[in-house]
Amino acid sequence: MKISIERGDLLKALAQAQSVVERRNTIPILANVLIEAEGDEVHFRATDLDIEVVDRAPAQVERAGATTVSAVMLHEIVRKLPDGALVTLTDDGASGRLTVEAGRSNFSLATLPKEDFPIMASSEYDTNFSAPAPVLRRLFDKSKFAISTEETRYYLNGVYMHVATGADGQVLRCVATDGHRLARIDAPLPEGAEGMAGVIVPRKTVAELRKLLDDDDGVIAVSVSETKVRFATPGITLTSKVIDGTFPDYTRVIPQGNTRKMEVDAAEFARAVDRVATVSSERSRAVKLSLDEDRLILSVNSPDSGAAEEELGVAYGDEPLEIGFNAKYLLEIAGQVDRENAVFLFNSSGDPTLMREGNDESAVYVVMPMRV
Repeated sequence: MKISIERGDLLKALAQAQSVVERRNTIPILANVLIEAEGDEVHFRATDLDIEVVDRAPAQVERAGATTVSAVMLHEIVRKLPDGALVTLTDDGASGRLTVEAGRSNFSLATLPKEDFPIMASSEYDTNFSAPAPVLRRLFDKSKFAISTEETRYYLNGVYMHVATGADGQVLRCVATDGHRLARIDAPLPEGAEGMAGVIVPRKTVAELRKLLDDDDGVIAVSVSETKVRFATPGITLTSKVIDGTFPDYTRVIPQGNTRKMEVDAAEFARAVDRVATVSSERSRAVKLSLDEDRLILSVNSPDSGAAEEELGVAYGDEPLEIGFNAKYLLEIAGQVDRENAVFLFNSSGDPTLMREGNDESAVYVVMPMRV
């Protein structure tokens, strides 16, 4: 195999590949990227056996062929090469080495046989549809903060993507929860997604998927089966196993009867919570919200480090209420609000609180209170 490729194209392809490979693995081939050259493009394939990413890049292919080499090592080398360099990759099958040349730089890297590289078996996908990148980005970005990191409840370690019934009919919905907070985000149902089985997209896949969704004009082809999900652009294909488990009935957690309504400037609220939380103890991070007629007092009282209080003007017309929350959860939820105003709906100091962006019901957040 011998190819010449522009440094920028090579770096972009390798960046995605090297982030998928596991740093600490016992199977050496899984640390490698499979490079396949044919026609006028090169495919870079990496996997950790749960996720597989294939990145395509244009190149001058002098000799077609394939080999595998350390993904992290090759990425580091290419990253340190000068901008605009033309990189030549030559694989000598006999010596088991890949030569990397650019200008006056020359590297010789150990390779492993391409036959040893595991290819993720392509399953038959039951559902295929396309969605604009910004739509999918919103669904996953706004829900991923609530993904649980608790390994024992593995079925919460991802985002539940499924078809649901929203206010105006069927929607594509993403839900994540860790038992303390919940995010439920809706988007119009893409054509062809009607019969989709609900799948739990793992946390690592959600992080990798984010890189595909940066192109605002891009359209993502989504394919779903009971065991796998695939997201593809013309240049990159990301295939992942889904979490084998049943996502809990989240609708039972979303309160329906919360009538005490507070409207507040989201950015101002987030900054105020951040300021008073400075003195909260690392362990509890508790912030108390005291609500009265059009007035909110945020306070923290930490026996170890001190106390803080800040007053905010809000729109609130119900009876007084005192309720406590984990400051981190409040900040994460307030950080999701794209509009000016956040609307909080309370019931009592012991019940879950609902939050949404203005009158928009396509994004709903729930946060559990804590004793303060």
